[in-house]
Amino acid sequence: MRRDTFQAIADPTRRDILNRLAHQSLNVNSVAENFDVSRAAIYKHLKILTECGLVVIKQRGRERYCEAKLEKLSEVSDWVEQYRKVWTQKLDNLEDYLKELQAKNIQHGKQK
Repeated sequence: MRRDTFQAIADPTRRDILNRLAHQSLNVNSVAENFDVSRAAIYKHLKILTECGLVVIKQRGRERYCEAKLEKLSEVSDWVEQYRKVWTQKLDNLEDYLKELQAKNIQHGKQK
């Protein structure tokens, strides 16, 4: 099954794993120690993150180290950005409308 970045970050545990790996490379056991779930569950999360290209696992001696590859998150950023522009425009329009209403209320108040 092909997975994408959105599927990877949909799960809070995977987001937490990414956050930890964004700050430093960790061996698989160190990643697993941070969670109250089985190591098998963490391995599954790491597998999904790896399949999506957000994590790479490199062998160093006997240890396997996980490193975050956050460049793939640009897909999410680009997707969100298109909606940010839409909502910014809508909020700007609302602000203009409210200023217009406020100006009308001030004018009506002076006319009384």
